[in-house]
Amino acid sequence: MSPRAAWRLEALGYEQIYDYVAGKADWGAAGLPREGAVAAEPTAGGAADRDVPTCSLGDDLTAVRVRVRMSGWDQCIVVNEQGIVLGRLRRRALAADDERTVEEAMTDGPSTVRPNVPLDELTRRLERRTLRTALVTTSDGRLVGVVRRA
Repeated sequence: MSPRAAWRLEALGYEQIYDYVAGKADWGAAGLPREGAVAAEPTAGGAADRDVPTCSLGDDLTAVRVRVRMSGWDQCIVVNEQGIVLGRLRRRALAADDERTVEEAMTDGPSTVRPNVPLDELTRRLERRTLRTALVTTSDGRLVGVVRRA
């Protein structure tokens, strides 16, 4: 089970959640410094905009909508106290004028990429899937930022 999934289960009330222990292979996926020829290659982590709006499950959705609109973004990443991604509020959820909670309005388990993914590979993936953004997280599910295709 991924750390992100474990944190989400904890937020849903489960008490005994087990997580894997990261190993050497997680070094690059955690966005840690690299050496050699690969160090010069542009990556998702290097291109990620780290100023993406975030909110938590307990935040007031109306206030989140106002804050996100003022920031110029059309999405908000839902994280816990440790910065682990739990979900994403997309454009439609932010444009609505309803009484839902952040947890009810968010999309659970958004797709993510690791910081060490080569940027050209990520760009091709976004184009192929006609996506505008990619969410970048470390191997333990911590938000790094968002890569925008444009």
